Amino acid sequence: MRFLTLAIVLAVTVISAFLAPHHPLFVALFVVGLIGSAIGIYNLLQTHHSILRNYPLIGLMRFFLESIRKEMRQYFIESDTDGTPFSRNKRAIVYQRAKVQLDKRPFGTILDVYQPGFEWLSHSLAPQHPNPKDFRIIIGGPDCAQPYSASVFNISAMSFGALSANAIRALNKGAKDGGFAHDTGEGSISVHHREPGGDLIWEIGSGYFGCRHEDGSFNPERFTEQARAPQVKMIEIKLSQGAKPGHGGVLPGAKVTREIAEARGVRVGEDCVSPAAHPAFSTPLGLVDFISELRRLSGGKPVGFKLCIGEKSEFLAICKAMIERKVTPDFIVVDGTEGGTGAAPLEFTDHIGMPLRDGLSFVHSTLIGLGLRDKIKLGAAGKITSAFDMVRVMALGADWCNAARGFMFAIGCIQSQSCHTDRCPVGVATQDPLRQRALVIPDKAERVKNFHAHTLEALAEVIGAAGLLHPSDIRADLLHRRVSPTETKTYAELYPTLNDNALLAGTAHEANLALWQKAQATRFTPQAANA
Repeated sequence: MRFLTLAIVLAVTVISAFLAPHHPLFVALFVVGLIGSAIGIYNLLQTHHSILRNYPLIGLMRFFLESIRKEMRQYFIESDTDGTPFSRNKRAIVYQRAKVQLDKRPFGTILDVYQPGFEWLSHSLAPQHPNPKDFRIIIGGPDCAQPYSASVFNISAMSFGALSANAIRALNKGAKDGGFAHDTGEGSISVHHREPGGDLIWEIGSGYFGCRHEDGSFNPERFTEQARAPQVKMIEIKLSQGAKPGHGGVLPGAKVTREIAEARGVRVGEDCVSPAAHPAFSTPLGLVDFISELRRLSGGKPVGFKLCIGEKSEFLAICKAMIERKVTPDFIVVDGTEGGTGAAPLEFTDHIGMPLRDGLSFVHSTLIGLGLRDKIKLGAAGKITSAFDMVRVMALGADWCNAARGFMFAIGCIQSQSCHTDRCPVGVATQDPLRQRALVIPDKAERVKNFHAHTLEALAEVIGAAGLLHPSDIRADLLHRRVSPTETKTYAELYPTLNDNALLAGTAHEANLALWQKAQATRFTPQAANA
């Protein structure tokens, strides 16, 4: 029975071959049967798929149905609030704002406001009318000679190689036209970033792409040449990312094209390796020295780092190194484990790293407790697509927000989750020239600009309703979360912060002081108690 379908197709092919001279219909049947027979025989002989060896034709239905299952569920089964990683509502708001379509909802909320987890912002009887054009911040600490005036909403790190050339060009042109920044991702600066001319945040990962020697070590001369380009506004050292913190990466040689090799400083066709840890430093003091060196080499541009919080004492160790060296980064970007466009092992995607709100509140509180908060700006990244998403993290200490997947939606992403297969159906996450031609750069760049502008307009309306004039005025006591059907708490209660200098003065909670004592500026991993 397993081979019955193939046998029938073979029989139809043979019979059609004899009858083909008598009627065109049999010619068509012969051609179809010949193709089906060839596919069936190939599947019968191949050694990679057990299902196809046993069911050479019917087995194809399994792969076909699996390929459309997600799309069927996404479009015909899920409700507006279902869907992962992003619900239909979340995707729709991006599409509507990017296309300048109606983004309002009638007939009241579809959320259960008495369900634990529901959140809201306190409004004011004296609303304000803030101007979204004023939603900018100055990034640059006391040692920065070229501070940057940044939008409070920017494009998060996505590399050329992970995204297509057309996607990078559309994102950067949208950033240029809209007056905000585009993070390069660790794949470095390509010609597709340079040509549109949008402001760049150059992310430097452990592979030092774009500023490396042939052996993969850091190349100061190459870094200086790139970093001093006027288009580069800030330098971001990637310590870890939300998608797979503590995990390196490999771009297989087969995917390393001439353009990718040129941008990254590697050879065409060779594996492109990102180690799990940075070779240029191995201690918190080494990291702080590296920050100081990059700031000097770049001519005084803002230099900071991005990380997903893991072991808390390791971040405290970095802070101890800052205090010991009297050097601070100009900014820190906190990435949540819910963030990430890159493919990762399921264990990392689901269970490694701290979620954004927990990590951000910890970093914000720690810097306050050490008297460093006013010297360091904080960015936040992790599933941010709407004004309320921005309000939520700004209440926890973020000065600005980054979005990756939100801007991917703006240029046409449909959440097919095929980014790692090189078969992205809309040309966003692929190097296939035929697939990426579907992404028309001028049209999608306009959508990037629109999504940014209309999200900031929504942010202005939201904070204006709370009686505020600037996102920096958002306070944790204005955000509320239902923790049970009859109990609510403010963000200030859920995410308490330390008092000014409490860690240094020794007045912080006992658990905080224990972590502080555990941290060492000379090593990331704390010394074992019995060592």
